[in-house]
Parts: sequence; structure tokens; C-alpha cells
Amino acid sequence: MELFNPQNFSSLHAPTLGLAHLSMAARLAHILRTAIADGMKAGDSFPTERDMAAFFKVSRDTVRRAIDALARQGLVDSRQGAGTFVAARVEQPLTEMSSFSDDMQLRGFRPGSRWLKRIVRRPTPSEAFALGLLADAWVMHLERVRTADAVPMAIERSVVSSQLLDGNLEFGESLYKALDAAGVGPVNALQRLRAAVATAPDHELLDIRVGDPVLHIDRRSFSAEGRPLELTESLYRGDRYDYVVSMSRAGKA
Repeated sequence: MELFNPQNFSSLHAPTLGLAHLSMAARLAHILRTAIADGMKAGDSFPTERDMAAFFKVSRDTVRRAIDALARQGLVDSRQGAGTFVAARVEQPLTEMSSFSDDMQLRGFRPGSRWLKRIVRRPTPSEAFALGLLADAWVMHLERVRTADAVPMAIERSVVSSQLLDGNLEFGESLYKALDAAGVGPVNALQRLRAAVATAPDHELLDIRVGDPVLHIDRRSFSAEGRPLELTESLYRGDRYDYVVSMSRAGKA
């Protein structure tokens, strides 16, 4: 969709009844949001603030407030010195089990991690029960922010038996690849998802605000023999991640 056209200019300065009550910045945000919905793709860039201000005959502050509104909704990324781009969203099928790194690479993103904690410790009673470990066993406690093209996407807090990787905390970016290499890779998992809101200090790690929506995911993975391998609690940004499930009516497939 061509953003600079007479229809968009008229929509801003002579809005329909449904938009007339909105501020100029909110009406401009609506126009930009419509442009995204009408065919812009992840990574497409918007014109500069200066060019938009000149075409729409508004102040740059109005343009900036419109862009900020879209950024808060997770629709755009504003990068200082680079411009404003349509934000990427990740779709993850609920029926497939894969690592975060594999998910991002499959979708053309560069996966990354910012480590928050990597320690070996005793398991809590609930962790020992879930992983089938004795109370005096050792587990690897792993916490990190997962990124796609350097943008924070999720916080992962994982616990695995230290024995699986011989206590090696320097296993690389992908836990699953390390487990596969050790011959104990997970093949299935139970996963529970629920809606939640970001709280401190997690909101800062995800670069969102307190109260913004997140997906809270608990996962327990198993080996081919049914042995529990991993407990992971994840918080995914609600504005960047979608879980998708394919469904059919019983008896109609």
C-alpha cells in the first residue's frame, strides 16, 4: 500500500465519523496500522519522520507519537539512526517440538541468548519429583533472555539433570542440540500455556512495560524411553509470538 496518497491525507484531516473523536496522532497511527494490514511485510520500512510530517502536514512530534503507539502494540520497531520497520511476529505450531534456535533459524532470524544465570545446584523438592531425581542429585539451572535478530523475545528458566551434560555449563546456544549430541535429546514434551502480564523485573529484560501481555509456558520434556529430561518455564512477549494449532471436527476429518 502506498502510504503517501490523497485518501490517507483526507482520512487524517477530514476523518470519518468513527475517527473524528481521535487525536491527530491516533488518526495517523490508524493510517499506519492499516498500511501494515494491507500488505506490508515484516522488515518493510516506513518513510522517515520528516517525510511523513511533510506529506501529512503535521509536526514531527505527532508522527513520533503515532509511531510510539504502534511500537507499544508490537507492530513496529523503531531503531535510532535506521528508521521504523514493520515488526516480525513468530508463529509456533503447538503440535511440533523444536528448540528456540531452530525455530528462529527456520524463520530467517538470527537466534541469540543473553545469559542471566548458569549454575549447578541441588534440585528443589518439586524439581526432583518432576525429573525423577534424588534429593541429593545435582541439576543445572539455566536462565537467559532469548533474542531474534537481537530483539528480546522470551525469558527461559530451565532445569536439567547435571548428569546429562556432565555438568558442562558451556554447552553453546542450544540446550536441545547439546542434549542431542550427548545422545539424550528430548523427543516429546508436555506443555502448558496461559496468559499472563509482565511484572518487574522481567518487563525490563523483555523490553516491554509492566502489565503488557506475555505467554507463560511450562514445559517438561522426555526421552524416547519416557525419562524426564528438562523443566522449562518461559515468558514470551505477547506482541511477538503466536502459538498456532490445527484443528478438525471430530468425525469430519
